Amino acid sequence: MNSHSHPILILFFFLCSFSPFVHSADIEAGKNKAAFCLGCHGENANSKNPQYPTLAGQRALYLESQIKAFQSGTRTSPVMQGMVAKLNKQDIKNISAYLSTLPTESAGGDSTLAKSGESKIMMCTGCHGRSAQGRSGFPKLAGQHPEYLKKQLLNFKDRSRKGGPMNNISSSLSEQDIDAISHYLGSL
Repeated sequence: MNSHSHPILILFFFLCSFSPFVHSADIEAGKNKAAFCLGCHGENANSKNPQYPTLAGQRALYLESQIKAFQSGTRTSPVMQGMVAKLNKQDIKNISAYLSTLPTESAGGDSTLAKSGESKIMMCTGCHGRSAQGRSGFPKLAGQHPEYLKKQLLNFKDRSRKGGPMNNISSSLSEQDIDAISHYLGSL
């Protein structure tokens, strides 16, 4: 090794210490910390209660952003705010990564409503993906409980839940459209 490569090697190791790969999530730690989530969100994070979303298979980036939103109060839920209040950044990263690795079970939906909802989801695919599997920071909608999806869309529509584009998109939907879309997405 020549004398000029030594400073480059030091710089390389210095930069690597700030790399996201060095500070990546610990799935096993996430599994242990996520145990408190399963009481509401179901065994293996596949909710059986339509009041609570399935977290299994969600995008880690989306889960991280939602946990942080509950912590900061920009997304409100007294229960969730209490549950996530003491999580640190690494806990959030670990839990989100763990939940994203779990397989999803489809919640299903009314087949008649689902059939009429299929033609109405084109506006969803740009952000949530062609088959509503989620992309980057956008949630996976496929397989979610139709009742949960409907409640969230109605919350976006009446602006009790803030969501930028979702507030505008949902405002153009009738309650029948929302019902049909929710059942279609739940059936995926």
